Amino acid sequence: MNVIIIEDESLLAKNLQRLLHEIDADINVLAVLDSVASTVNWLNTNAHPDLLFADIQLSDGISFDIFSRVKIDKPVIFTTAYNEYAIRAFKVNSVDYLLKPIDKDYLQAAWQKFKSHYHSAPVGGVTEQLKELLQTLANPAEKKYKERFLAHYKSGIVPLPESKVACFIKDTIIYLVTTDNEKLVTDYSTIDEIEEVINPQRFFRANRQSIIQINEVETYKKHDTGKIEVHLKCDKSLHIDISREKANDFVNWLDQ
Repeated sequence: MNVIIIEDESLLAKNLQRLLHEIDADINVLAVLDSVASTVNWLNTNAHPDLLFADIQLSDGISFDIFSRVKIDKPVIFTTAYNEYAIRAFKVNSVDYLLKPIDKDYLQAAWQKFKSHYHSAPVGGVTEQLKELLQTLANPAEKKYKERFLAHYKSGIVPLPESKVACFIKDTIIYLVTTDNEKLVTDYSTIDEIEEVINPQRFFRANRQSIIQINEVETYKKHDTGKIEVHLKCDKSLHIDISREKANDFVNWLDQ
């Protein structure tokens, strides 16, 4: 597996290279490049790697400039501290990202995602995804959110529209609970990952373990402590607790 690292901070580049070797000894880092110009030059004179790790902000511009100057039909994992909106765009367009400082477990998950979904994929798709990403970033009014979620059902995978999702619950692994009260396993690693791609007008991050859908709120009641207890339509016995700190946000969300 051949990769390149595009990173202008040498210590971060060395750390990423070390972590890659730790998670998979077969990863071969062909080059570490520190600018748009040097990367464009390298890509124009060498066979493209299987995967690119690219910081967004480089010394002479942003890494998106590279993709407008060189046709790249390989997947990209961005290493970034970019804003929440950009991260949501990355996820919606199936371009992965890693927040700095890079965590080894997240790097391992991104690498596994690459090997599972991208390495055998036909060329061309990544370039189109990057085009969509750039267009989305250029038009903040056209923010995209996930409208369909995949979950395991019997021996296969089922796509579910957001209207059929009652909530997401983390209990060792992350489940999707449908409006028909079916509990299906998802492939999401964290609740944070889901929060980045959902429409905040439809979904609310209730606590560390759960996200709820607005049309599934049956009733809620406030406790003396300031906490809120939410009951969902899908399961009258299921209640979701919302902290005192998030209580006002929840009420405002319902009343939007």
